[in-house]
Amino acid sequence: MGLEVTLHKLSDFEELGVLWRDLELRADVSFFQSWAWTGCLARERFADPVVLKAQDDQRILALALFNLTRPRFGRSKLSLGESGDPEHDAIFIERNGILIERGLEELPGICLERVQHAGVGVDRLYRNCRIRLSGVDGEHLAAARACNKPVIVRSVGAPTVELDAVRRSGGDLLRITSPNTRAQIRRSERKYAATGPLEIVRAQTIEQAQVFLTELIKLHQKYWTGRGHPGAFSNPFFERFHRELINRAFHNGGTHLLRIAAGSKIIGYLYNFCFRGHVCAYQSGFDYDRSDPHLKPGLTCHHLAIQLYIAQGERIYDFLAGAERYKVSLATNIMPLHWIETGELGLWSIIARAVKVLARSLR
Repeated sequence: MGLEVTLHKLSDFEELGVLWRDLELRADVSFFQSWAWTGCLARERFADPVVLKAQDDQRILALALFNLTRPRFGRSKLSLGESGDPEHDAIFIERNGILIERGLEELPGICLERVQHAGVGVDRLYRNCRIRLSGVDGEHLAAARACNKPVIVRSVGAPTVELDAVRRSGGDLLRITSPNTRAQIRRSERKYAATGPLEIVRAQTIEQAQVFLTELIKLHQKYWTGRGHPGAFSNPFFERFHRELINRAFHNGGTHLLRIAAGSKIIGYLYNFCFRGHVCAYQSGFDYDRSDPHLKPGLTCHHLAIQLYIAQGERIYDFLAGAERYKVSLATNIMPLHWIETGELGLWSIIARAVKVLARSLR
């Protein structure tokens, strides 16, 4: 029969979930591409869902879930794994991409070409939509560029720790960090230990995980509102999504809530994803109340978490996008992620972008 790539409106999320989880077993995917994340509050996030499916005979080789948005002016847009709505997309997808059976590296380009030139179902009104790909890898960037359409790119480094490399160096991250980072962490941990023994605890039940998340939110919001920012959890959907995600993924080991303390004194909480040996440090809340500048709650919490995951045999500790100093100081590598828009711009999009450029120059 040969390869067939189709794009159509989604009518049944349950059916898609069955197909998705089957392909997930045959694909090299991140937690953000898993059905645990993709299917979480999917009916609410994907108001106008569109599915891409690539198959050879009856074997599904690729799947992608888009949401279609139609602005008053300009071209319609298909967003991969996102809604196109800022409130819902505040959960900030990374390690995103088309779900593809391993070994089929040519499929991203074929799929994106199909998306750009196909209508949705039989409706030709949506030919040549803009396509938004957030937090994708270099293969998706190359595929988008190969489609010969304008590509707008923002690239951000994601610092990572290769835990296997740390094991080969004796199992202690501090052996391969810079002398300055090593000194800061050791001094911070000595000072915390004066209060009580350092301890890192992973929540053992969903109920305990939800309690840890509640405490994380308090610390997170206190820090960011104190600096004049709203904080991630000021968005009600953000918290609701993650409460549900913990319920969906906890029992399979996908969501980890960690509490780090010195005796009875809480240093901070970490909210991580763990999928096939790849740990994503997604969110955190730290106690910054102490006046001692030598106390480094972020460095201390992440160092202890990394040592925990080394002992558990995980492969990667991923700080996700952003080159904050504490991330870079602990990382052994930086993997770029890309935010892409591709497809014909259209007159209204060109005018809108020109106005933005002009406004920036005037400022």
